[in-house]
Amino acid sequence: MSQAIDMKTISLVSPAFNEEDNVERCYEVVRALFENELSGYQREHIFVDNASSDRTVEILRDLADKDPAVKVVVNARNFGVFRSVFNGLKYATGDAVLVMLPVDLQDPPELLPEFVNLWEQGYEVVAGARTEREESFSMRSFRNAFYWIVNKLSDFEITQNVGEFQLLDRKVFDALMAHDDQYPYIRGMIASLGFKRIIVPYVWKERKRGLSKHNLPMLVDQALNGIFSFTRAPMRFCTIVGLFISIFCIGFALLNVLLFFVNPELAPRGVTTIITALFFLSGIQMFFIGMLGEYVTSIHNQVRRGPIVVERERINIDEDAA
Repeated sequence: MSQAIDMKTISLVSPAFNEEDNVERCYEVVRALFENELSGYQREHIFVDNASSDRTVEILRDLADKDPAVKVVVNARNFGVFRSVFNGLKYATGDAVLVMLPVDLQDPPELLPEFVNLWEQGYEVVAGARTEREESFSMRSFRNAFYWIVNKLSDFEITQNVGEFQLLDRKVFDALMAHDDQYPYIRGMIASLGFKRIIVPYVWKERKRGLSKHNLPMLVDQALNGIFSFTRAPMRFCTIVGLFISIFCIGFALLNVLLFFVNPELAPRGVTTIITALFFLSGIQMFFIGMLGEYVTSIHNQVRRGPIVVERERINIDEDAA
């Protein structure tokens, strides 16, 4: 009994939405790791369900009944993967926390023993990097463009292809959970913290069962959240471009006046010039207003407050942790 008390605990958070084909396999794979390579550690596996309409919750409830190391949070509706994971993380009690292990196992849990070994060597953040992806060329290109834009605009670097598949030391985890954000961009938050970090490359596997819930609009939303949450560069860009357009327009007007007095035939005139200038400036204004609207929306979401997630039930989570 005393030996079990002295064992360190590793916490894992697994989000799920209509994953009845995957949740039990994810549980079995993780349990097998802790019965073999990680037998010297205690396991805490937190599943966060986003109001699944299939048998996912029923399966999770059965697993939790048989295994007290399994904890389950069931949301009242689908709040999105990042909100759900961040809410589930607050119930993690481990000495080290694997921020997100999706139940589809595209991020390989087999790397967890290596992550733990590096953590024991003194690394405070062990981050997996998807150096190879079993996905389409278009999706891979979109992701690469996103990381290029974010790293050009941010004050710190978000390592390309590093997601939420990261093992955090407890002090890093506590610093992460100190954030009070209504739409958390978790990988950006971790990158902004610093600490001693090591990158572990791996192959992001193709999904074997079920359908992916990550479509292009969702990825665009996540990308915009990352850009507007961690940099003011877009607004600074609007200011600079607006200044240059104003200078150009004033210069163009002065040039027209000068040409009119030198040679009236040289001065541009007519409806075509006016329409072209009007549509150009209108397009620039709409673009800038849209960018400003993204910031206003982010601010609006923050000041409204309220719970980040509304929970329907918790299983194997005591009231003190809640």
